[in-house]
Amino acid sequence: MQICCRFGDRSKGGAEVVIRSTARSYPTSRSRVGWAALGLALAAPAAWSQHPYASAVVSYDPGVGVNPAYTNPQVAIGEPSRFTPDPLFPGAVTPFQSPYLPSQVVQIAPGGSLVVEFDPPIVDDPRHPFGIDLLVFGNSFFIDAAFPNGVVGGLFSDGGIVEVSADGVLFQPIKGVEADGLFPTMGYLDGGPFPTTPGSEPTNFRRPVDPVAAIALLGATYGEVLDLYDGSGGGAPIDIASAGLESVRFVRIRVPADATASVEIDAFAAVAPLGPDADLNGDGVVDGADLGILLSAWGPCPAKGACPADLDGNGSVGGADLAVLLSAWTG
Repeated sequence: MQICCRFGDRSKGGAEVVIRSTARSYPTSRSRVGWAALGLALAAPAAWSQHPYASAVVSYDPGVGVNPAYTNPQVAIGEPSRFTPDPLFPGAVTPFQSPYLPSQVVQIAPGGSLVVEFDPPIVDDPRHPFGIDLLVFGNSFFIDAAFPNGVVGGLFSDGGIVEVSADGVLFQPIKGVEADGLFPTMGYLDGGPFPTTPGSEPTNFRRPVDPVAAIALLGATYGEVLDLYDGSGGGAPIDIASAGLESVRFVRIRVPADATASVEIDAFAAVAPLGPDADLNGDGVVDGADLGILLSAWGPCPAKGACPADLDGNGSVGGADLAVLLSAWTG
């Protein structure tokens, strides 16, 4: 089988040949919340929108043999790449067409590591789809067995060990998941497997692909890949409970010294809870009655999962939850 494509993994310095792979907690008593909380909530969405992705680089060791053009760890902060603005070969990011510019991915060579921080921490929330709490985005891609039609003939993946930590000192490995592996990034829902322009329907980078979909990917057409992703932007799926943790603030990607390939990382994302139900009294509308319930529950939750008004699942009822309720207002 001969496979062809337009570009290779330039981040490794090779030829163009490819085998075509917080919510803020406001310290105020409930008696003082009242309508003053509305002003706090109006400021919450902008701040909260920055939190779903890694917020800071804690440390970076490039490893041995790294391509010096790909040693800026700050590119791993924020949202994953949707489009590659290469002046010669521009293209939207798809599972067959991965990001590869120095402004998009950072390389971790053998013996190297990258540690990023999340603020607020990622929590093991039962409302997370498929039990997935964290997504890691690399530049793996599917091999196209019928170029340029987009038929999955395999996966080009570089591996990488994912480790998580609550305190930044003790890291626990996530077994069975490669940092730069399944599932390759999908930037848009429209445009085909090798589009040269941005799409108009962005995917959800905070929604994981159902891990069970992996068994149906080999031989899948591009349309079938779209169906399997089901609106997700991809990313390696991480269940932090598998590491014995209820929450994590730090994520480390490590490449063993004896590895044969370097790993490229684009971004990290905290999975969004499914269906925050702002109709807290179940009467079919979101109105003042629901607002009263939320305000009466203001502050830390007594126990995990015991706070219906904790709409963002961070363990406390605060400004971000109020913002969610107001955005769903129907009354």
